[in-house]
Amino acid sequence: MSDLAPRIALVPVIRATAPPIDAPRRLLLLDGHSLAYRAFYALPVENFSTTTGQPTNAVYGFTSMLINLLRDETPTHLAVAFDVSRQTFRSVEFAAYKAHRVASPEAFGPQVGLIKEVLAALAVPVVQADGFEADDVLATLATRAEAAGYDVAICTGDRDAYQLVDEHITVLYPRKGVSDLARMTPAAVVERYGLTPTQYPDFAALRGDPSDNLPGIPGVGEKTATRWIVEYGSLDELVARVDEVRGKTGDALRAHLADVLRNRTLTQLVRDLELPVEVDDLARHPADLPAVDQLFDTLQFRALRSRLSGLRAALPAGAGDGPAGDGAVTGSGRALQVVAVRPGGLDDWLTDHARDGRRVGLAVTGTLTPARPDLTGIALASCDGSATWLDPAELDPRDEATLGTWLTDARWTKAAHDAKPALLGLWARGLDLDGLTSDTALAAYLVLPGQRATLGDLSQRFLGHDLHSAEPDGVAPVPDQLDLGLATPAELAREAHQTMLAAQTIAELADVLDAELASRESAGLLTDLELPLFRVLARMEATGIAVDHPELVALEEHFAGLVKASAQEAYQVLGHEVNLGSPKQLQAVLFDELGMPKTKRIKTGYTTDADALADLYTRTSHPFLEHLLRHRDVARLRVTVEGLLRAVADDGRIHTTFQQTVAATGRLSSTDPNLQNIPVRTEEGRRIREAFVVGAGYQSLLTADYAQIELRIMAHLSGDDGLRAAFTAGEDLHITMAAQVFGVPADQVDPERRRRIKAMSYGLAYGLSTYGLAQQLGISADEARRLMEEYYARFGGIRDYLASLVERARETGYTETLLGRRRYLPDLTSDNRQRREMAERMALNAPIQGSAADIIKVAMLGMDGRLRQSGLESRLLLQVHDEVVVEVAPGEQEPVEQLVREAMSSAVELSVPLDVSVGVGRTWAQAAH
Repeated sequence: MSDLAPRIALVPVIRATAPPIDAPRRLLLLDGHSLAYRAFYALPVENFSTTTGQPTNAVYGFTSMLINLLRDETPTHLAVAFDVSRQTFRSVEFAAYKAHRVASPEAFGPQVGLIKEVLAALAVPVVQADGFEADDVLATLATRAEAAGYDVAICTGDRDAYQLVDEHITVLYPRKGVSDLARMTPAAVVERYGLTPTQYPDFAALRGDPSDNLPGIPGVGEKTATRWIVEYGSLDELVARVDEVRGKTGDALRAHLADVLRNRTLTQLVRDLELPVEVDDLARHPADLPAVDQLFDTLQFRALRSRLSGLRAALPAGAGDGPAGDGAVTGSGRALQVVAVRPGGLDDWLTDHARDGRRVGLAVTGTLTPARPDLTGIALASCDGSATWLDPAELDPRDEATLGTWLTDARWTKAAHDAKPALLGLWARGLDLDGLTSDTALAAYLVLPGQRATLGDLSQRFLGHDLHSAEPDGVAPVPDQLDLGLATPAELAREAHQTMLAAQTIAELADVLDAELASRESAGLLTDLELPLFRVLARMEATGIAVDHPELVALEEHFAGLVKASAQEAYQVLGHEVNLGSPKQLQAVLFDELGMPKTKRIKTGYTTDADALADLYTRTSHPFLEHLLRHRDVARLRVTVEGLLRAVADDGRIHTTFQQTVAATGRLSSTDPNLQNIPVRTEEGRRIREAFVVGAGYQSLLTADYAQIELRIMAHLSGDDGLRAAFTAGEDLHITMAAQVFGVPADQVDPERRRRIKAMSYGLAYGLSTYGLAQQLGISADEARRLMEEYYARFGGIRDYLASLVERARETGYTETLLGRRRYLPDLTSDNRQRREMAERMALNAPIQGSAADIIKVAMLGMDGRLRQSGLESRLLLQVHDEVVVEVAPGEQEPVEQLVREAMSSAVELSVPLDVSVGVGRTWAQAAH
């Protein structure tokens, strides 16, 4: 070794009580940098990035591998070793050691820090030593652990670790990706190399290692190196008898013997480092769940969170579920006392467990789609741990009456998770629901906007325990004698048990989320906006919208013909056929056959996504691209129509599902089918809207939306006098603004100037960057920058508002809408420029987009309330983007239009008027305005 002074670091230092000496002890060691590199190159970086632009492929792959190892190896002790720098005793002794390695990819470096953050949150010790490599740390820990009676598994992509393999030390070597691991035991090393693990470093010294820049012997490959070691027994013996080796390979060996001996010294792992940690200190500890949740939120690792949750039963004592009470059923970490409701006994259960204002958790089972809701079970649970389950089809008449009264009595407070499907199921059974003071899905969405979480995820995050046990089938155990008073207990017991666990978790979770909302000053958003709205949305889903089925069939045939025709036109340009849906074949055509400019490089070549092809067409005007883009457009429309046809219910209507907890800004989304993906600015998109028609017994469809709602919010929030004046001028807003920016009379504003100012105005409301504006307008970045500067020179209030918005969000950690909806953006203070700039764009976007979303929700509540109170038969059907669709009953058009305008214009009070546009027609397209 050299005189290079070692400096050892252990992060964190965790002292633990070792398990009993006679208990099996298993130490798992991971080579941090080695596995991180494997993960980085195994997973394409373009597929693993957060919405703020942070690459996460290495973090995701490493964390996924760690979770798999914890599951498969079930270690009692654990550590990860990292390299500290390239300067080690090996590089001091041999300057060329690893000197040829290029710098890490730009996207890799920051991820090592994130991996260490993940390990810290999971309470996994990180051990590293200046002057030595991670392999030396692993070798030292493995050697000490074996001497102390441990079995050791080392996961590393460095084959030098094979020299450590013996009866109690196994190397797990990644063969491919992050999941295929070779288990290298002594027998496996012999099978692979024909040598024992102790002979492996002798073999490696002869072979050389290009990855470490260790030279081999010219003309000597692995077979010759193996034969020499087998014949002479060891490298020492080979060197002692080197003159006996004949032929050209013998001459080469003698000529390069100094290199071989140096290789052998550098290949030997250090097993006796002085480390400020003992093996027993590496006992597994419970993860810091809040830290894990926060970090996984930032990294957007929802799937990994679920996989990690499944490991909790394997964690050491204190990290998993608490012990159950005698005779109790467990699964959520609390004792669950099941009470069977005998005929007529529901009133007694409610009196015992739901009195004195105590909130009851409500969970249901069934097929709860808007078109055919079928409720099959109802579970009730209280925070005192008592739960019961009811089969609505088997209820005693007295219990049915009691249940109906309790459900609709607002004095009995209730909590549910994603209550809208449950409400649809209750309605289908002739029941209703009132007194709901919390929906834990909606509450969690307000606390964590943009983080879609299951009830199990929320239970782990906020309550610290799992909803399900870790049994192989993932379902919590059901006691042998679970008497629920069911006609068929064997068939329903498991479903009933799981539903009761969910109900109990909801009851507990509601209290915790209430406190979280109060701390964020967001409780009013739940009680005054989101909870009332879910009832309105449920009615809209149950009603659906009528469609002209023959027209949809004709449209599908029409678009199928266009798909075929556009494909044939593309083939004619090429002179041969090609699979237009195959990125690989398109790459060959575009970049090899046609020689077009290369697009963004990806793992499989060059991207052929829609944006890249549109840019290529702008640059080349090639007819093949024209037909290819046309083919994609009409194929997408055909798929849309096919989805609509599948969604038509028996009543001839489409019942979409409105999602309240998807968009982080608060906007509603539409699924099953998605009615937001129907284009409205093209003639073909409007043809699809022609197939949505007024239903039987109704007169027309009425559509309404706000005119330039985002810019009106911008005018209000920024206080910019110029923008406010533009709204009060009573003229074309974009022409008025363009006239001010370009300094010309309004009648001299041409369509191109109007288009640029419109793009600028809306772009600012969406956090558009200079580069984004240039891309959108097809101009240079310098021209876009000048346009933005000219715009700000005329509308300085907007510039000042946007700048102050980002700074205020950086100080508080969040942005806020007019109604107080918060968007937390921790990356505003990130050291990573890409993540920070993306968060800044989100900070610019969230208050305006979120305020627009809140305003339309308030308007919908006003519309629905006015319609129901007025006695009118007209009904609200859809909300798509910022547009609402109302089905108007005969003779009600005038009062309905007035009602809709009043509800929308009075939703909030801004410093500029809210302008509402209304249209009426027999179809959705005809009702456009």
